Amino acid sequence: MVEVFELPLFPLNTVLFPGMFLPLHIFEERYKEMINLCLTEKRPFGVVYIAAGTAENGPLPEPHRVGCTAQITQMQPLSDGRMNIMSVGQDRFRILSLSHQRPYLVGQVELAPFTPEQDVTLTQASDQLRPLVLQYLDILAHLGKVEFDKSQIPTDPHTLIYLAASLLQVSTEQKQDFLTQDKASQLSLTLQRSYREEVSLLRLLPDNDDAAFSLN
Repeated sequence: MVEVFELPLFPLNTVLFPGMFLPLHIFEERYKEMINLCLTEKRPFGVVYIAAGTAENGPLPEPHRVGCTAQITQMQPLSDGRMNIMSVGQDRFRILSLSHQRPYLVGQVELAPFTPEQDVTLTQASDQLRPLVLQYLDILAHLGKVEFDKSQIPTDPHTLIYLAASLLQVSTEQKQDFLTQDKASQLSLTLQRSYREEVSLLRLLPDNDDAAFSLN
């Protein structure tokens, strides 16, 4: 039986994936209240990408219905009740209904993990995606756009796939589409296509090295 539970929601102009870190500066009164509740009760909040509206001030925005829970790992108090926090994505969830009874959005949600698949399917999906991620990072490093320790690339298929979705420099709408996919193997195929497209585009930049950018 699927568990339905209440989750405070933080609509943002970003997409959070399980296992990825998200620093936030909390300054609005409604989100000070929400984060203080999460700190006191040691509970997560939900990060949801905004579908309509704005992140700051004004009416509460309309969120997309698939998001990611975030657990607070660090908190730095500032003046006037403001704070900096570090959070880490934990679980994908789906919003079933929304409540506007509090200053911030609250959702009735259910967790939405990947659909179970055979280990051999996941391993194959991971093995096909990994070299594309490494090549992409090599190109960005060559262009001076990113520094990344390739030894930190995870071996767990689900973690690798979500890391690949997070690293790719594409639109937030595309990242939301990644988050909504229910099967890890299907998301891996989608990411492989996206990585190949991005690598091809990066090869067209003027500061390139054809030998370094060759596709396997």
